[in-house]
Amino acid sequence: MRSPTYAVLFASLGLLALGDRFVAAQDVYPSRTVTLSVGFAAGGNGDIIARVVAEGLAPRLGQTVVVENRAGSGGNIASARVAKLPPDGYQLIAQTGGHAVSGAIYRSLPFDPVDDFEMISTVGYQSFMIAVRADSPIKTVADLVVAAKAQPGKLTYSSVGVGSTQHLAGEWFSALTGVKMTHVPYRSGSATMTDLLGGQIDVAFDTITVVDPQFRAGKAHVLGVTSGTRWWSTPDVAPVADAVPGYDVRTWVGIAAPKGLPEPILKKLNDAMRAALADPAVADRLRKTGGMDVRASSSEEMRTLVADQVARWKKVVADANIPQQ
Repeated sequence: MRSPTYAVLFASLGLLALGDRFVAAQDVYPSRTVTLSVGFAAGGNGDIIARVVAEGLAPRLGQTVVVENRAGSGGNIASARVAKLPPDGYQLIAQTGGHAVSGAIYRSLPFDPVDDFEMISTVGYQSFMIAVRADSPIKTVADLVVAAKAQPGKLTYSSVGVGSTQHLAGEWFSALTGVKMTHVPYRSGSATMTDLLGGQIDVAFDTITVVDPQFRAGKAHVLGVTSGTRWWSTPDVAPVADAVPGYDVRTWVGIAAPKGLPEPILKKLNDAMRAALADPAVADRLRKTGGMDVRASSSEEMRTLVADQVARWKKVVADANIPQQ
């Protein structure tokens, strides 16, 4: 007969085994809601793209993915917060090209735009548009340059925040053309369009997502796309570079997490992103969102992109004598 001591020992081992299986089951990622932070207000380009991505990720992860807006400082408020959160895969962030711009235009940031994040995958790339009201006397890029030179500092242009790609797109345009315009930062693209159409600002530098619907509705007039060549979704719009040689500004969107994300979770998220972006329904929605060039990537490819973009914008800031913030 088995002694009571052995019986207790085997029973304890059995409970331990059950406990281990219970803990393992609890540790399966993800076991609860995942939050995707956006550094811009609801309704803007980054927010719209993040919501499409969240909907695409949810069925691949088997959990709800909620979008949380933390607008301000060109996306830096959200980035600073997420960089300090636990790297457990439950807190992600949708980064835009402005994330790399911030690394160039700010003297110091409370985070490193490359080393404080685990890059998961890019979503895709976009061009911007330069637009004015439909009834504006400014009809071409040449008109804008003439008007800005006639009254330095009088014309105002918008962006979605100091340090955003839109901000630097305006600064670089001014530097290349030798004009001076006054920068007016907003918290979202939808707010810039409201004030552009209402006459509170003169010129908008913003994504196709935000500008093109107003252009097609006849409420805004587009002077050009900021990509170096015509953009695939708006072939009828000439590039600004036709009038300003060398001008080429495009942005990107990618998904990242706090640094230190465990490799199995990083792989699961990257696989989920690739699957979501390969879904024709998701990709089509993104392409319709400002003519996005949808492209998934590896974690390392996205990290290289961000590092290269920071270096590129630092050179632009230095060469064009753009003041750092």
